[in-house]
Amino acid sequence: MHHCLVAVDSVTGDLFVFVSSFHLPPRVLMNSPTAEKPRLLRGIVLVLVTVALFSITDLCSKYLTRFYPVAFVVWACYTFHLVFIVAALGPRLGKGLVRTAHPGVQIVRGFLLVGASLFFVGALKYMPLAESTSIAFLTPLIVTLLSVVFLKEHVDAARWIAVASGFIGVLVIIRPGSDVFHWAVLLPIGNAVAFASYQVLTRKIAAVESAYTSIFYAGLIGSLLLSAALPYIWVTPQNLAHAALLVFVGVLSGSAHLLLIKAYSHAPASRLAPFTYSQLIWVMLIGFVAFGDFPDAWSLAGIALLVASGIYVATHERASARERTAALASATSGG
Repeated sequence: MHHCLVAVDSVTGDLFVFVSSFHLPPRVLMNSPTAEKPRLLRGIVLVLVTVALFSITDLCSKYLTRFYPVAFVVWACYTFHLVFIVAALGPRLGKGLVRTAHPGVQIVRGFLLVGASLFFVGALKYMPLAESTSIAFLTPLIVTLLSVVFLKEHVDAARWIAVASGFIGVLVIIRPGSDVFHWAVLLPIGNAVAFASYQVLTRKIAAVESAYTSIFYAGLIGSLLLSAALPYIWVTPQNLAHAALLVFVGVLSGSAHLLLIKAYSHAPASRLAPFTYSQLIWVMLIGFVAFGDFPDAWSLAGIALLVASGIYVATHERASARERTAALASATSGG
């Protein structure tokens, strides 16, 4: 089973979650005890920086939806994300950036990712940053459910309890039937379901696709799909500052994804996963300073329950990976 690491990026809906499934730079395979701690520390620092950058992209996207249609904001994000990735990686990787063994799967993944992005940016338009981001962190829990159905993976009782607790946490946040419930809470839930489906599909091609190639196709397919709708969603930027911000969000997201891959070259996903939840601290602070929003006590309790569930699933994955490695080593030495 591949590890699932999450941070929420409005440009790609949740793209951070899938990178650990793919081929990564070879340095991540080095396990020298003397070098492990410094590499782990560098990986943690890079993840903390990455989630801070993703929080900034979410802030910018939320601001832009005040003036432009959600689909137009997502188009700009995908397009300039793609331009940046091609400019940054194209000269070094050449045709390797676009080479894929599963173009059909990449296209389906692209459709799912565009759907996830539209759901999430729509959520940002109508909901506070903290609540919409925290609900999107349902993704790894939904991945667990879908993995049982489609990948036939075994899930023990403790992880089922963690998944159930995470869903209870979301119910505490959204409180259906109460005065604080808003129809827009369905948008981050839709984002989590779409991206979880995307993640399960990603696992099927993880052994033969690189993270760089899949980041490229995510931007390409998203840009092409939304460009087809551009005559219907185009709004001329009101000023140069808005135009620059539309470009900035895509470039910032691309930069954050490259930092993420760098983080994975220093440490495995299971060690970095708990630190991705620092994004919730960022979005709470940014939401309060920029928009005057801060979760109430019930929302904070639900967020805490959701975070605890996600961290448990991630750490359980790390323990399971060690057990599988030990079993494989024992079987190999026994043979």
